[in-house]
Amino acid sequence: MSKKLRWGILGCASIAKRAVIPGLQQSRRNEVAAIASRQEDKARQLAEELNINISYGSYEALLEDPNIDAVYIPLPNHLHKEWSIRAAEAGKHVLCEKPIALTEAEAAEMADAAAKAGVILAEAFMYRYHPRYDILKEYIASGAIGEIRGIRSAFTFNSSANHGNVRFRKDWGGGSIYDVGCYPINAARILLDKEPEAVTVQAFFSPEHDHVDMMASGLVEFEGAVSLTFDCGMWAAYRNPLEIVGTEGLIEVPYAYSLPENGANFFLTTSEGRKEIEVPSANAYSEQGDRIAEAVLDGKPLRYTTEDAVRNMRVIDACLKSAHERSRIVL
Repeated sequence: MSKKLRWGILGCASIAKRAVIPGLQQSRRNEVAAIASRQEDKARQLAEELNINISYGSYEALLEDPNIDAVYIPLPNHLHKEWSIRAAEAGKHVLCEKPIALTEAEAAEMADAAAKAGVILAEAFMYRYHPRYDILKEYIASGAIGEIRGIRSAFTFNSSANHGNVRFRKDWGGGSIYDVGCYPINAARILLDKEPEAVTVQAFFSPEHDHVDMMASGLVEFEGAVSLTFDCGMWAAYRNPLEIVGTEGLIEVPYAYSLPENGANFFLTTSEGRKEIEVPSANAYSEQGDRIAEAVLDGKPLRYTTEDAVRNMRVIDACLKSAHERSRIVL
């Protein structure tokens, strides 16, 4: 338990600065040992700000550091495949920001590279490591809401005025389905413990934002006539609710993916009324880091495997195809 996983950070993206690095630093089994940027001054400045001992002026230099066990990759989506594979080939375990790749085929290639190198490749869906999701699954398994009849969810925010945002670069993997639509898709797969059968998605492709999907609404079909209905967007009011509708009750999660402080509780409605279910306080980023550290240092199986990431990309591929073709896609 005294040994810690030593992390290197490939890039100075805002998600790394404000969430992932602090989460790793607050965790039990991890330490952030180095950070790299193609701009050496930028890496040095962030290292000083976040109390990281070593900074590098290139990603390659960090991957050559023998004291680094694992790397976190918060780079733009189109760089995930290249740097995940290069990190794996350097013998580093990898936590790659979601979506793990641009296509299912890319994700499968990354998974093969990690398996060949004997390293872990994990996708950074931090929300699912919060203890709340185990509690949600316990309530579902107990029959508290009966049989699930449907799931509704959304993840939207408005950054449309920031035209320099990497999310608005089509060739870089921009768009709301990649950026936030992936969360409801991932959550439905986890909660139902099944893979979808078909998807239908309508999207608004904005000419002002390099024709990426700035808003999308979708239907994801599972066996048993159970569906996820979702919407996602980068040009809409902020929200990220999740609702699980059962034959005997309802679970409502006001903040399903992006958590405000003390906002992890959810609500259960049954024939006995509506009550708030208290959830233990936890930093999902710290929990994510500790689960990966347990897998690397203790050999404990990682709950969310690389194969899970590949399967999630299969659904995202279908959603994007549906949105472009305005058709139902069978998986």
